[in-house]
Amino acid sequence: MRVSLVDYGAGNTLSVTRALRKAGADVELTPDPDRVARADAVVLPGVGAFGDCMRKLRERGMDEACLDACRSGKPFLGVCVGLQVLFEGSEESPGVAGLGVLPGRVVRLRAKGLKVPHMGWNHLDIVREHPVLAGLDGEAFYFVHSYHPAPREERDLLGTAEYGGRFCAAAGRENLVAVQFHPEKSSRAGLRLYENFLDWARGDG
Repeated sequence: MRVSLVDYGAGNTLSVTRALRKAGADVELTPDPDRVARADAVVLPGVGAFGDCMRKLRERGMDEACLDACRSGKPFLGVCVGLQVLFEGSEESPGVAGLGVLPGRVVRLRAKGLKVPHMGWNHLDIVREHPVLAGLDGEAFYFVHSYHPAPREERDLLGTAEYGGRFCAAAGRENLVAVQFHPEKSSRAGLRLYENFLDWARGDG
């Protein structure tokens, strides 16, 4: 099984590649939409601003490649801003359309009395079971973000975290799952998430 890691100039691709390989993936970091189309599973990483990430995806034709992957039914994992761009838009980049795979928008973190951006470890509370999140309820993951998605449909919310209030930390539906935190920076729990994703992609999870 081949996993394509979407290379569109995001800054965390090498660390995600290393983590996926450590988890046992046959992973290819590729800027080629055709190779993404031929992959068995797809991972979309992301750091930085929503609008910048969408611009880079569109310039490389990776927006359509990601949309096609999501629609095809193949396992798809989004990480950090790779979660946010799956939604319709963001307060961070008014007027910039997201991929719109998941209904809802990305909003600024409203953390009462706490510093934004949120940088550090927080516990994941699973609100709907998913094979990729199996065994990870209550585990700590590493976050770096100022925005988070607000899913319009309750069924798309998979997990939350607490930082001056509850926010969406994981979302998904059908063949799509995505997380706001960085598994590749989250020690053993992050490795377990990537292992779960690979098992699920192979049909073992």
